Amino acid sequence: MTIPVIIDCDPGIDDAIALLSAFVAPGLDIRGITVVNGNQPVETTLRNALQITELGKRQDIPVYRGCWQPMLRAPIHGQFHGKSGLGDGAFPAPVKPPETQHAVDFLVTSCREAARVGQPLTLCALGPLTNIASAFCMAPDIAAGIARIVLMGGTCRELGNRTMTSEFNMLADPHAAQVVFSQAVPITMLPLDATHQVILTPERVTELVANAGRLRQALGELMAFWDRNDVRRYGSRGGPLHDPLVIAWLLNPRLFSSETARVFVEHQSELCMGRTVVDLYAKSGEPANVSVVTRVDADGVFRLFCQLFSCYGNEQ
Repeated sequence: MTIPVIIDCDPGIDDAIALLSAFVAPGLDIRGITVVNGNQPVETTLRNALQITELGKRQDIPVYRGCWQPMLRAPIHGQFHGKSGLGDGAFPAPVKPPETQHAVDFLVTSCREAARVGQPLTLCALGPLTNIASAFCMAPDIAAGIARIVLMGGTCRELGNRTMTSEFNMLADPHAAQVVFSQAVPITMLPLDATHQVILTPERVTELVANAGRLRQALGELMAFWDRNDVRRYGSRGGPLHDPLVIAWLLNPRLFSSETARVFVEHQSELCMGRTVVDLYAKSGEPANVSVVTRVDADGVFRLFCQLFSCYGNEQ
């Protein structure tokens, strides 16, 4: 079965890995890529998305410029992606320009059309949720055209990765996150609790790069920059496979275990700004609205990505 998707992202090294794997994933019909301020300013994430589609030879996928700042707060950017957002690698200059339509307008028109034809879209959210929240604020009726939102972000029992309490995507636009989690649409959330179970150790990087065909050099450069070298936190060298887990969940949800819960986002307290409060034990009295991934078959996920990157072969 083919899944029609829109990928909303802020490339970003792990976004790049997610996109490149999605490009060759059987069963994904990528209707568009929308970019947002996040790991880098939106003009940089736009350029990076165009470079990634060029590298993956998927210039057929339209790329849309989205929101340049959060809904109510000043922009923040990522700390682990280098000045370009794609580490130190040399990526091809984009040839195809971005679309002229704004990302939020594209989301609205696409979801409305999906509802009209009875083929709801899956929104893959890899960055801050500004674009998607703005679309809901402009046109609440788009919910009818959304099968599910699958997002990487937040924490459940884990500590934050940007502040003591908060994961970067949620902190970057907590008001947008609260808007999205308030919608009556199915949501799957892959928090740090899940992504920290899939660490790209040096051994795994070597194997993944060896399977990447013509992308060996580019993937190797991305992975070398992604090594956090934080053994105390992760238990080994390497870095967590954050955003690509959204693609893995879509392709093989059996590799993941989840719990349903109500999710709230702290957007008032500066001390805990962006903290996702996951009501696992129904203390709030609010109905559960999110499927929160808590366990991952890390070996199975890693094998899946080796298979996907092997699709690139050795053609130039």
